[in-house]
Amino acid sequence: MKQFFTFFFTLALAINSASAQQQETYDYANCNREMVQRGVQAILMCNGLFTSERSLDQVFQQELAYLKEPIGAAEGGDYEVDWQRKAVAIGKPENGIPTMRAAFREGLGCVILAPDQTFDDIGSLPILEMPPLPGNPAAIPWPDGDLIVPQPLPGYLSQAALQAASDWAFNRESPEQVTLSLLVVHKGQIILERYAAGVDVTTKTRTWSTAKSIAVSLIGMLVDEGKLALDGPLGLEWLPKLPSPETDPRNEITLRHVLNMSSGLYTVDNDGMEYATGSGLAYWAGASSAKGARNRGLIRKPGAYWDYENYETLLGVLAMKQALGDSISYLEFPRRALLGRIGMRNTLLSVDRFGDFILSSQVYTNARDLARFGLLYLQNGVWNGERLLSEEWIDFVRTPAPSTAERGNFYGGQWWLVPDGRTDVPKDAYSTAGNRGQYVIVVPSHDLVIVRRGLDYGMQGFDRWDLVREVLRAFE
Repeated sequence: MKQFFTFFFTLALAINSASAQQQETYDYANCNREMVQRGVQAILMCNGLFTSERSLDQVFQQELAYLKEPIGAAEGGDYEVDWQRKAVAIGKPENGIPTMRAAFREGLGCVILAPDQTFDDIGSLPILEMPPLPGNPAAIPWPDGDLIVPQPLPGYLSQAALQAASDWAFNRESPEQVTLSLLVVHKGQIILERYAAGVDVTTKTRTWSTAKSIAVSLIGMLVDEGKLALDGPLGLEWLPKLPSPETDPRNEITLRHVLNMSSGLYTVDNDGMEYATGSGLAYWAGASSAKGARNRGLIRKPGAYWDYENYETLLGVLAMKQALGDSISYLEFPRRALLGRIGMRNTLLSVDRFGDFILSSQVYTNARDLARFGLLYLQNGVWNGERLLSEEWIDFVRTPAPSTAERGNFYGGQWWLVPDGRTDVPKDAYSTAGNRGQYVIVVPSHDLVIVRRGLDYGMQGFDRWDLVREVLRAFE
């Protein structure tokens, strides 16, 4: 009898344990994931067609290869393209999953609409009406324009080694690594430029998190002007509001903390949740990036722990908006302060539907504009003799975040650094990094900027420091 009781007691424990495990692994965010997947396709498809000006075939073959199960195909499916309004709608409403829509807005690129909005709401979305930079870029010499005057390669560089580096970047061992463009600048001159079939010097693609390095540059300009303080509180109104906001512990978070990815706020973009909660709802589902960024509790001491979060960047961008004072100045600031001054004519910084820049990811540009951006940093913040960024700010972005000291000193201020364990590339190199293989790499010791654009998907694995190693073989 005792053995009989023991058997059933053990069986009951096993059943309860299995039931508990099933409950723990149930995907409670599945509806969000389905909605976000549609939103991802809406934004990538809209920008692919109307910002990058690629064909439906190209969009489905490359931009949407990132998705596990894209809706439809180039020939058609459960999506709609409104060519006149430059908008797309993805999916039919089913099982509580709404149709998701995105529309191109002049000067900004594509903006995602809320789940309950339709094409009739496009007129309510933000727009940026600024005249283009004067002059024909084809007639303006590089780097301010696109006129390239051919020059012989310096005698100490190997043309064969440069070609080998180019082949290394394009002829990948994995079909999931798709290099679109490679550009190498040495001593201010383009010494290597190559594009994949269907891509050319004008093609704009998404920067993903390379946008974070653009954001920190704009923020740095305001710090240099004294309008923001690197070690001062962000001065934001945190959510949810407390009865006594002055006692909120989040007031201890400084601009340095968020730019070092070390705010101590609750994480929402990691552990497989980046396409279900947090910033993903602003990127792909029409939620407010400003509200989401401020609505997180403090769980660690600011500055003590490194945690890569899109909202960290967006908190810095919100501080930038607050420092600029009004929405028009805010929307025009990137063009007036940075893009227009260094010839980045092909770059669009997008916003959410509330008019807040999503400068943690949502930027579209081409390889040459990113090379100009890298060149600004290579020149220590000076362009045509005019200082745009202070040397102190350049030093800040290249200085390891204290919270990374025990993990390899791999991250600075919205720029990535050569980790401690890497000995085959110069330690002074630093890089932007964006999903799907977007890199701007600055190597001061070799007067070098390297830009690699990709549309990688799947497991990816393209290593930017390996690329630096291959390019530097030309100097040997």
